[in-house]
Amino acid sequence: MMNPEEPGEGRPLLVVDDDRKLCELIRDYLAPLGWRVSMRHGGREGLEEARSGDYVAVVLDVMMPEMDGFEVLRELRKTSNVPVLMLTAMGEEADRIVGLEMGADDYLPKTFSSRELLARLRAVTRRSALADPDSGTLDDLVAGDLRVNVASHVATLGDEPLQLTALEFAILVEMMKARGRVKSREALLEDVSERRFDVFDRSIDVHVSQLRRKLGDDARQPRFIQTVRGVGYKFIGGGES
Repeated sequence: MMNPEEPGEGRPLLVVDDDRKLCELIRDYLAPLGWRVSMRHGGREGLEEARSGDYVAVVLDVMMPEMDGFEVLRELRKTSNVPVLMLTAMGEEADRIVGLEMGADDYLPKTFSSRELLARLRAVTRRSALADPDSGTLDDLVAGDLRVNVASHVATLGDEPLQLTALEFAILVEMMKARGRVKSREALLEDVSERRFDVFDRSIDVHVSQLRRKLGDDARQPRFIQTVRGVGYKFIGGGES
């Protein structure tokens, strides 16, 4: 039997927030646009549902009783790379940075507009759609012992698969495609998130830092990603400087 909080057919989205009114507003806005919105109002039940459901994305609040959004995200990332859009208190940069470092794909302050929510959801799910074999036919991108297959959404370093979020994967693909050329922070953020760069926005730096960590790359002596001070980043492909 369908849960009464899961109306209609469409793109399945999970909203985890103890603010029931906000959840209902999100559902009422997105449902006519083809989204099938499920709602959970506690961290533990939200985590269980996110693990068991087949969702294209999860909207996750930070502040919840019993189990907060950071704990949910930490546990979810052990088994799933589903795109996660975090809701943070207005102006709480620390919450945004922590969430991004833990594997969130994007964030919204709780004063978001409906149109901004829709735009962010479309962006994170579009990145995730790279996993669809029908989404494109790019050849493997290779740099030394790093190999990325865009169509299958698989990245390996040596013989080990890399556990990348959809956004980290998209950043890696864009940088490898531009190998040897500098990608500014502005261009990189717009390419992967369709969001305008703000000089106070540290999100792209956090994601690059996380990507470097997973690649085992040292920013001081990089094998793959070189920082170009005051400009952005350059993929140097396995050893150039």
